[in-house]
Amino acid sequence: MTENVLTKQRLDTWLWAARFFKTRRLATEAISGGKIHLNGQRSKPSKEVRIDDSLQIHKAGYQWTVKIVGLNPQRRPAKEAVLLYKESDESLQQRHALKALNKDMNASMPRSERPNKKQRRQIHRFKQTD
Repeated sequence: MTENVLTKQRLDTWLWAARFFKTRRLATEAISGGKIHLNGQRSKPSKEVRIDDSLQIHKAGYQWTVKIVGLNPQRRPAKEAVLLYKESDESLQQRHALKALNKDMNASMPRSERPNKKQRRQIHRFKQTD
């Protein structure tokens, strides 16, 4: 029996199989919206990718620059999906720096909390005074 080895795969299915998007529809919308660049150019969801192609992925404020090292027609566990691509060192450093910056910004902003029971009573008394 001969093995069926993939040499090319649709871009939207690869993004879905590599777990960058939860559904093929989300991957298709991102590609059509110009968030995904294949080898430096915008492409269509049906564009076929091959091993050694490069992708620039813009998603949720972060940017990935990855090189395709494997193809898989099915969505596999995350540990296997990571083996389908190799992220560049620059991309990885930029994402970690941005993540740390966002974490620091969120930590410095106080969150508004609900008033506790004592504070609710004080608010109620304040509003009831005539």
